[in-house]
Amino acid sequence: MQRAAVLVRRGSCPRASGPWGRSHSSAAAEASAALKVRSERSPRDRILTLESMNPQVKAVEYAVRGPIVLKAGEIEMELQRGIKKPFTEVIRANIGDAHAMGQQPITFLRQVMALCTYPDLLSSPSFPEDAKKRARRILQACGGNSLGSYSASQGVNCIREDVAAFITRRDGVPADPDNIYLTTGASDGSCFEVACEFPRAFQIDNALISTGAHEEIGPKTTILKLLVSGGGKSRTGVMIPIPQYPLYSAVISELDAVQVNYYLDEENCWALNVEELRRALRQAKDHCDPKVLCIINPGNPTGQVQSRKCIEDVIHFAWEEKLFLLADEVYQDNVYSPDCRFHSFKKVLYQMGQEYSGNVELASFHSTSKGYMGECGYRGGYMEVINLHPEIKGQLVKLLSVRLCPPVSGQAAMDIVVNPPVPGEESFEQFSREKEFVLGNLAKKAKLTEDLFNQVPGIQCNPLQGAMYAFPRILIPAKAVEAAQSHKMAPDMFYCMKLLEETGICVVPGSGFGQREGTHHFRMTILPPVEKLKTVLHKVKDFHLKFLEKYS
Repeated sequence: MQRAAVLVRRGSCPRASGPWGRSHSSAAAEASAALKVRSERSPRDRILTLESMNPQVKAVEYAVRGPIVLKAGEIEMELQRGIKKPFTEVIRANIGDAHAMGQQPITFLRQVMALCTYPDLLSSPSFPEDAKKRARRILQACGGNSLGSYSASQGVNCIREDVAAFITRRDGVPADPDNIYLTTGASDGSCFEVACEFPRAFQIDNALISTGAHEEIGPKTTILKLLVSGGGKSRTGVMIPIPQYPLYSAVISELDAVQVNYYLDEENCWALNVEELRRALRQAKDHCDPKVLCIINPGNPTGQVQSRKCIEDVIHFAWEEKLFLLADEVYQDNVYSPDCRFHSFKKVLYQMGQEYSGNVELASFHSTSKGYMGECGYRGGYMEVINLHPEIKGQLVKLLSVRLCPPVSGQAAMDIVVNPPVPGEESFEQFSREKEFVLGNLAKKAKLTEDLFNQVPGIQCNPLQGAMYAFPRILIPAKAVEAAQSHKMAPDMFYCMKLLEETGICVVPGSGFGQREGTHHFRMTILPPVEKLKTVLHKVKDFHLKFLEKYS
């Protein structure tokens, strides 16, 4: 036995015969020969190809991170390798990522998050007591007093209570924590599914980095999954504004629902007209069953803020036509025009009386990513759903339980947004000062952008009443349209690609958001610091004038 053990350790164990009397070395030689023959043949066909993949996923398009952004990444790599360009950096004005554009985090939010992440800091005198109080409350509601634990599928109970209290303060009408669902952001959708649920991920070469193996499938997607049914003319139709945030069209494609476009009125500051809703609904009934009406207020990419009267009209329309309302309200803090004010759909719905508040089904969404916070990376958000049938509520909870829970750190960030310092607390003055600075700065940049664009021949920009984007209309000469067609591009894609290649400015073509036939736009964020924003606007002006001259 000892000798056998020594032989095994030295790798000199006597040959053993295989089941048919062949030695292991003989079998290994045959296997090696077989592999050599196989390697000389053509590679085995892949299981997953463009032909075999889920066709709904293939139909998904998301312009905000589309071809323009991929090209921007290529140019950045070229600059790093020392390749000369007519600019020194790529300015990514394509996406509303506040901190990436230089906005500073809100101190109180980061203090509470630091305390929650590393509880040993709770004994540090460097942190204010009101931040410690919130951190302790959050941690006590987490398993093992740790953000690293799972939460209930609907979210941490005390955070849902704080969200309900926030909504009650905001609207003056009660909110039930049982109707609150904490989410991974507000616009996160399962647009990365291939043949089954696939983690939300981004890719670096062949490495996929996801937000967990059991990924949040997105609040809007979750609701739409419950709503989409039928086939042929009975297939669910989803009404979305045009221009729209491309998440909606992407998820509609993915779920194989029917997209029903209603157009915002560009000549009237992108207003929503109920007669246009009626037209869209009437035409859609010929080929689908419209069940859902999506509203983005304040608007993305258009920046309009809906008036209270408009919201009343929309709610009445939804009640009359028996439509499920989805209210995307993530920019509710981003209102800049002195003549505008944010009104939540929930508040107006209740103010319209029991006939509406007791019957209209409404899901509304909020997030840590926008507003004055700009905490995109935490992926925190919530969804409030009211007037949901009790049996459907059970189905919703079941669907959410598949994901386990949204990231608890994002839930904690959402809690700080809805439960900020109040007068009399130690952090209130600093918090208020930082919040007012961010929102005041955005208001100045909104007006600056509008004014400078409207000074450029061939560019027309509506007032930026809210949100954090400009969506100017651009004149593209006929010769440029022909050049775009020769490159198999939409005219505004051609324009934006040229803008990127010549100036380093990355914006998103309006065709990615939808627009009326014959019009062209692009979306640009107003988030860069004021001086950089001025540089961007002047570069766009110079480019546009040269573009007109070249193609006129």
